[in-house]
Amino acid sequence: MRVAVLGAGTTGSRVAAVLADMPQVESLTVADADQAAAACAAGPTCVATTLDVADGMGLRRLLDNVDVVVSTVGPFYSFGTTVLQAAIDVGVDYVDICDDWEPTVDMLALDDAACAAGICAVIGAGASPGLSTLLAAEALDRLDSVRDAYTAWPLDAHPTATRVDSPSSAAPVHWMHQCSGAVAEVCAGAVVEREPLRPITLTLPGGRRGTAYTVGHPEPVTLHRTVRPAGDSACLMLLRRSTAAYLDILRSDIDAGRLTPDSAAALLEPPSLWHVARGLPRAVRRRGAGTLPGFFAAADGLVDGRPTRVCATWTASSALLGDMAAVTGVPAALATAQIGSGRGRPGVHPPDAILDRASLFDDLAVAFPGTRVIVEEAAGWLTT
Repeated sequence: MRVAVLGAGTTGSRVAAVLADMPQVESLTVADADQAAAACAAGPTCVATTLDVADGMGLRRLLDNVDVVVSTVGPFYSFGTTVLQAAIDVGVDYVDICDDWEPTVDMLALDDAACAAGICAVIGAGASPGLSTLLAAEALDRLDSVRDAYTAWPLDAHPTATRVDSPSSAAPVHWMHQCSGAVAEVCAGAVVEREPLRPITLTLPGGRRGTAYTVGHPEPVTLHRTVRPAGDSACLMLLRRSTAAYLDILRSDIDAGRLTPDSAAALLEPPSLWHVARGLPRAVRRRGAGTLPGFFAAADGLVDGRPTRVCATWTASSALLGDMAAVTGVPAALATAQIGSGRGRPGVHPPDAILDRASLFDDLAVAFPGTRVIVEEAAGWLTT
């Protein structure tokens, strides 16, 4: 298997490091606009090359010499469809870590083109989406029919929380995009666009209860495609009450035109005292994450005609969740290995529609001892 990894940031470097240790990888190329970064990520056994993914001809020349391409280049609303279309044109399999819902919709629309080209594309194969989607599949398997489905990840309200990258990176700007305007959710079985940062209070099996906040992400879009929940579906963030209020102030200012996503991102670290002060009244009214686990998927529906709620999460001791590069890059590398070994089928797929999740979870447990999926069930609904 010949692989190209696009992007030599922290996640792309982790993808490359994992793939470099796999015996089935015959050659590995790391491409980045920064030659020094590419060389650092590639290491001694791989090839480093300079590439601007906006250069369509250069991108296609690189893909001509590989079997699978892994894209970690963001923001995906700028480059996701561009790289996938190039992979389709050249005829190589594709994996990415796309966490934007808008390009996810656009890339899913390329399913027929991917099928015609005979290539397998797995989109959103990182942490969220990716592991979150596979956890959702674990929970959903326990239900005869599905009402609601949620995925959740921690920002600052849990010991396993991972912070957004520094304001100099693209991640905070992307995050501000997904916390403002309107974002995709599922409501009453249909994909709709709603204001983000809405509070959702969940009661999970085991008596765990708390409130999380909606954010723009691909999971509702892809779960609507794979399992079609009859009720609601959203991606949620676990936030401190003060953080939820602060983000809501930024959201209000972006939506009113007083800030842009770029200028709002600059106010994340350090936070603006003026915006903190404006958020204090809202913080009093916000609810916290309570006893919700740090990274989970939850669903409810019917089992033998009775309302049942299910939660799938990780063992609390897993070192995987404390390392953002690992929790995103390792699953993407494992997905690449599965697709490169011929286990894929033509088309554009979310992870839960194509990956062998039992095998991927087993591989994660080897890489991160103590990593184990826990699934719990209880009678009743997630929300009231």
